Amino acid sequence: MEINLYLSIMPEALIASMLSPQEFGKYFAVGTKKRTRGQAMFFKLKRDFKSDYLKLDDIEKRCVPDEDGTPKRSKYISIYRVLEHVPMQSIENLYLVTDDGRVLELKREEYTDNTNDALHLYQQLGPVRPLIASSLNPPDFCKTLTDTTQPVSVPKLVFVELILNGLANDPENAPLDNIPYQNIDHMRGCLINLQKKPSKPNKTVVRSTQNDILYRTCKNGFFIGDNETMFYYPMPTREKLEGEYYAWWKSALTQGFNY
Repeated sequence: MEINLYLSIMPEALIASMLSPQEFGKYFAVGTKKRTRGQAMFFKLKRDFKSDYLKLDDIEKRCVPDEDGTPKRSKYISIYRVLEHVPMQSIENLYLVTDDGRVLELKREEYTDNTNDALHLYQQLGPVRPLIASSLNPPDFCKTLTDTTQPVSVPKLVFVELILNGLANDPENAPLDNIPYQNIDHMRGCLINLQKKPSKPNKTVVRSTQNDILYRTCKNGFFIGDNETMFYYPMPTREKLEGEYYAWWKSALTQGFNY
């Protein structure tokens, strides 16, 4: 049986599995007894990548079928400092899993900014999880946060940009337009502060967020990168979500996002 490698972001881990991405996503979210459920997000990795940090040479011995021949659903390879030790060139598609096991596959594309937004809202997903207001676009935000010559940085970063609507250009006067975030006055204040003090490009809105993502707040897509490379995984258009991916989208809309 083929062994796949998955880089889980929620929680951060390297997992070997004999399940396909769709099967693994469903298992990871709801298990086999249907007693637990929770969102999941993971990247499929190239099977042959090398690492001096992660122990990969004995995966075939560790990830074997059960005694009755059932494929091994998951075998944890590492749960600590995984993201930083996975080479960017080994990262393939991204999979978003709702808490009832619906799986959406996102493929990598070149990032293009089709807006003139001055301000942005980013939720970092790994290895740390603050909510950040920023005047930097996604490539610059990624490059700044992964500059390890700076005292506050990470080697690699996974993040998503969230909608701000009118607040992206007029944080002081724009209506909220049903933006579903808690502590909205504090967030507005952070955005105003960025606009008035352009020398400081980032402002922490929430120090650490919970795991669940309200997918309807995703502005464009998901990002992973280090100081040299950034990959972009765009969300499908609303038309595709409500048509081709309706079952996933309907499930995603039922989930909460509380800070």
